[in-house]
Amino acid sequence: MSGKPDQKKNDTTQRDNQPSTPGLPGGGARMAMAAPAEKPKDLKGTLKRLMTYILPHYLKLLLVLLSAIAGTLFAVFSPKILGQVTTIIFSAVVSRMQGDFIPFDYGRIGQILVLLVGLYTFSAFFSFLETFVMSDVAQRIVFDLRNDARSKLTRLPLKYFDAHQSGETLSRLTNDIDTIAGTLQQSLAKFITSAVMVTGIIILMLTISPLMTLIMLVSIPLTTVVTARIAKRSQKNFARQQRELGILNGHIEEMYSGHTIVKSFGNEAKSLRQFQKINNNLYEQGWRSQFVAGLIMPLIGFINNIGYILICVFGAVFVARGSITIGNVQAFIQYSKQFTQPILQFANIANIIQSAIAAAERVFELMDEEEQQADYASALKSFKPQGDVRFDHVRFSYRNDISLIRDLSINISAGETVAIVGPTGAGKTTLVNLLMRFYEIDDGRITLDGNDICDIERSAVRNCFGMVLQDTWLFKGSIRDNIAYGRENATDEEIMNAARISYADHFIRTLPDGYDTILNEEASNISQGQKQLLTIARAVLADPVIMILDEATSSVDTRTELLIQKAMQELMKGRTSFIIAHRLSTIHEADTILVMNEGDVVETGTHNQLLSRGGLYANLYKS
Repeated sequence: MSGKPDQKKNDTTQRDNQPSTPGLPGGGARMAMAAPAEKPKDLKGTLKRLMTYILPHYLKLLLVLLSAIAGTLFAVFSPKILGQVTTIIFSAVVSRMQGDFIPFDYGRIGQILVLLVGLYTFSAFFSFLETFVMSDVAQRIVFDLRNDARSKLTRLPLKYFDAHQSGETLSRLTNDIDTIAGTLQQSLAKFITSAVMVTGIIILMLTISPLMTLIMLVSIPLTTVVTARIAKRSQKNFARQQRELGILNGHIEEMYSGHTIVKSFGNEAKSLRQFQKINNNLYEQGWRSQFVAGLIMPLIGFINNIGYILICVFGAVFVARGSITIGNVQAFIQYSKQFTQPILQFANIANIIQSAIAAAERVFELMDEEEQQADYASALKSFKPQGDVRFDHVRFSYRNDISLIRDLSINISAGETVAIVGPTGAGKTTLVNLLMRFYEIDDGRITLDGNDICDIERSAVRNCFGMVLQDTWLFKGSIRDNIAYGRENATDEEIMNAARISYADHFIRTLPDGYDTILNEEASNISQGQKQLLTIARAVLADPVIMILDEATSSVDTRTELLIQKAMQELMKGRTSFIIAHRLSTIHEADTILVMNEGDVVETGTHNQLLSRGGLYANLYKS
């Protein structure tokens, strides 16, 4: 069938190899600095649609919310309670210095420590529960999303796959959905935790000292301004770094896949120079990105340290006056340090959530693609024709403004071998695509044994056909499984018989593991001709009524070509067969040859008849 390049390497590779989002607190200098997020085109619409997948799990999400609140509150209360221990010890020490010799209240200290252990235990438990439930919810959501997207692919017409790069579609089904999963599982829970922590810390700091709380809050606008200014400059550098990374990955992929050609033409040094140039550019952009991003933590640390100094000074004054206990000052300092962490998290989380919504938007764009027309409710669900095929005044166009097939009428009897020839773009493969209902015709009728194929379910139509293509498709697995792909529940004897008919049995038995030999992902551990024989064996096992052979011998040597032709002759016995041919030497024995040009059948006849006419076929054959 028609093929498209897998992807434009730089574009798709760039998206697939973006620098990973920096870690949240604990991530060092890049803690608050993420790579620039891709912004969704319709934030509200995409979020609303994503909620249709999220809301069915509202009970579990409520449990996540409650667990996040409980776990965070237990952790937030702990510093203030710990401060009581400091106050008790400090009071006893001061009393001794004054000569009162008040004993340490070890019982009270022990009670507080037990309470703290309990609080931290409950905090850890609820944090574990939150993570456990959120992981389950996130995976169930993306499970449903991935199922819907995969189901959508089965309903898309062939024209979608012709118009879209496979790398782009794969990226939506894998990378984009994984982005959504990661965001739901990690960032959403952290967002809730951060919000609860900020709220709780502010409330508890206010209970200790409104004035010191005000001093602490004054540093936030300054921190925000510094972060925003650095982020604006840093994101430009990160964007350039991503472009350079995409170029580097594209170059490596290109050189790796074509390493044989590179070596055969002696271009290793040239390739290395190109790599070094790209790698140097990536180094320069990476260095700038990391340097600018690395400025943020020292600056924020400087601002926060000024705040700490003021808090310590005012705290000491308040302790001296007796308006605040030393334990509360200790708790306040702990809160001031904890307060910065969730504030910085918000910038990262907002960036990640924005990227996730953009990823969801791309997935939904795929799911909104126009589907192929559904089969009629009255369409035949099973059909076994004799093999008569008729095109009756068929008209078809890939685009509304350009007609490819204008008025095609042909009649093929059951058991005939029909060769389809013509120059590139004449419509040979299109004819087969229409026959198998990969595309719907604009006008006219295509019939099998007099039945309009539009009145037969697509799956039933396609079950009538077997295909052997120029580009062999074999999957990673045993030779036995690859042949058995032609028919479900085939026995070992049927598989071996199909291999014997297709002349594949001999070479299979010469392999170390015979039929259990494992083919690698590209089946590169067998030759091209052997691959083709296996695809023919698979077609033999399927036992179709009509065969389609799309230049199945174009990429093999002459001896293998003869072997494949013998296998094809066995395959075509008693079946209506269509041979799409570019090498005219393969179709001498065809019952009928259809010569196509610009979407029309311009000549019909046998090989000798067409040669004697001196028309387009004769010119093609002589050339």
